[in-house]
Amino acid sequence: MSTAVLADLLPASTVPRARLRDVALVTGGAVLTGIAAQIAVPVPGSPVPVTGQTFAALLIGASFGPGRALASLLLYTLAGMAGMPWFSEGTSGWGMPSFGYVLGMTAAAALVGALARRGGDRTLLRTAGTMAAGTALTYAVGVPYLALATGMSAAEAVDAGLVPFLLGDALKAALAMGALPAAWYVLGRGGRD
Repeated sequence: MSTAVLADLLPASTVPRARLRDVALVTGGAVLTGIAAQIAVPVPGSPVPVTGQTFAALLIGASFGPGRALASLLLYTLAGMAGMPWFSEGTSGWGMPSFGYVLGMTAAAALVGALARRGGDRTLLRTAGTMAAGTALTYAVGVPYLALATGMSAAEAVDAGLVPFLLGDALKAALAMGALPAAWYVLGRGGRD
């Protein structure tokens, strides 16, 4: 079952206009993620801050679908690797301990986009599951990378790079659970559980 995502509802009457729309969405999503990354709160005992970039990446995934979301997060990642100072706290490159989370968010955006294509953003319960899957994928890449980059044991990496973020991720998921189904409701195209 394939269905529309929010970005598909933006008008584009011709193929060139649709391509222009998609380029604007991909670029805008990368910029939004870079801006959201600057909302950073240090976590005592962790080299990884709480940021807004994860929330941005998951919303981009749900709103753009898998292709545009992946392209957007790849643009964000590659530009940051090339020196654009828009990773958390104005950093760039790939040597920082939190870079694994950037890679995880890139994959998570595509996963969330694929789930949204199947209606995973239409209701509260579906959105909760979609956001949980994206968050889990982000951690599945970010925590092991943190361990490798810092020499932490797996347990230390979980304590420093997962546990302190669970409450914030629950709040982010709650925001998405309200925002995405509400957007579909306003557009008159929501689903029901």
